[in-house]
Amino acid sequence: QVQLVQSGGGSVQAGGSLRLSCAASGSNFDTNTMGWYRRAPGKQRELVASITKPGTTRYGDFVKGRFTISRDNAKSTVFLQMNNLKPEDTAAYYCGAGWSQPNYWGQGTQVTVSS
Repeated sequence: QVQLVQSGGGSVQAGGSLRLSCAASGSNFDTNTMGWYRRAPGKQRELVASITKPGTTRYGDFVKGRFTISRDNAKSTVFLQMNNLKPEDTAAYYCGAGWSQPNYWGQGTQVTVSS
C-alpha cells in the first residue's frame, strides 16, 4: 500500500509558475515510478510527467519544456515545477505511483490559470 499526499497548486495568471509536491509513504516497490497526471473538465486524464527512481523522465507533448519533474528518493517525494503556465493547463492534477503505471493516487489538487 502507498499513501500519496499532495500539496501546492492554486490559481495563477498566464505566464506564472506553480510548484506541486507529492509525498509518498508505504511500499518502495510501488513508488518506482511517480508522476503527475491531469484531468480537465470534459477531457480524459493525461500524463503530465513521470520519473523513475533512477531518474528517467517522461513528459506529455504539451509540456514543451515548460515543466520539470524531479524527486527526492530519500524523502519519497516528487515535485513538479510548472513555468509559463497557460489557461489550457487548467485542470485537476493528480500524483500517481506504481512500478511503471500508477496504481495509487493522491487526493488531487486544482490548478487554475487565468488569461
